[in-house]
Amino acid sequence: MDIQIKWFYRLGFLLLLFIVTFIFWKLQQVWLPILKVTMTILSPFLIAAFITYLLNPIIERLHDSGLHRGVSVLIIYLLFFGGVGYALYKGIPVFIDELKDLSEDVPAFAEQYRNWLSSIQKEAAAWPNGIKERIYDGIIEMEKAIDRFLTSILNGMLNVLNAFVLIALIPFIAFYMLKDYNVLKKAVWYLTPRKWRKEGVLFLQDVDQSLGGYIRGQLLVCVIVGALSALLLWLIGMKYALLLGFIIGITNVIPYFGPLIGAFPAVVIAATTSMKMVVITLVIVFTLQFVEGNILSPFIVGKTLQMHPLLIMFSLLAGGEIAGILGLILAVPVLAILRVGLLHGRVHFAKRKRESEST
Repeated sequence: MDIQIKWFYRLGFLLLLFIVTFIFWKLQQVWLPILKVTMTILSPFLIAAFITYLLNPIIERLHDSGLHRGVSVLIIYLLFFGGVGYALYKGIPVFIDELKDLSEDVPAFAEQYRNWLSSIQKEAAAWPNGIKERIYDGIIEMEKAIDRFLTSILNGMLNVLNAFVLIALIPFIAFYMLKDYNVLKKAVWYLTPRKWRKEGVLFLQDVDQSLGGYIRGQLLVCVIVGALSALLLWLIGMKYALLLGFIIGITNVIPYFGPLIGAFPAVVIAATTSMKMVVITLVIVFTLQFVEGNILSPFIVGKTLQMHPLLIMFSLLAGGEIAGILGLILAVPVLAILRVGLLHGRVHFAKRKRESEST
């Protein structure tokens, strides 16, 4: 009887949670503007916290070797932000020029693709209606996909330029977070309720063990792949080499599907030059992916996630459906955190069950 009552309570709680979530979602016109303002304010702190998380292990190693923590922070800070600043100083003008050239060349590209599509349509005119309709629908969808892709890139660059003041704050916030890392840890420790401290520390340690090495290694691999892509595309005379290398590097963080997404814009632009350029571009992209998959990732990233590929693919499909490209990028880290959370939750509830049975 007690078991049935417990199940009724659980079902009632789930029903109430569903109703509250539904009402909250319907009231998004009220809380969504507040959330946007809050995220705008917090975004520099979140990015700085992420940079701190990436750099702190290196600083800890230098500090453990006998170097003063302040000196360690200053060295790594100058190397990281100096390197990033120099890359931006040299790369942003080229990047903007390539985007400007691309926006000016879009009408010519569109006209060239229309000529190709019209020739394909003429060839397909004698085909059966079902096949012909599918080809026409595929052509229309491809045009829409290209338009959406170019629009998203341009909008993203404009958003970055508009948020320049907030972005400029990130190095300063990251410096103080790195310098006062231990102070911040103590503050979080004392702000956390006493009964959650031990389990919270174990949870964060497991998340860091499962995810930390993967994120740091994957970011390094993406930088290497993106830089090599830009260099090789530039050497073969490809237009927008820096822009395309940046896209290939960013999408490389997405397991399995990333290389296809990154190769698509490069192949589309190469097709406006010649079929020879398309073949060379494909050879470059797939050669780099072979090197990344067989040399860079095993050596730098390793097998830190310990998750089945089917589970990773499922998370990628779910993330892409929910939040597009951003969802694809965040899918694996979120899955890793959920996995650790479920394991800790199972241990926690098993412990509580044993305690209730013993009393």
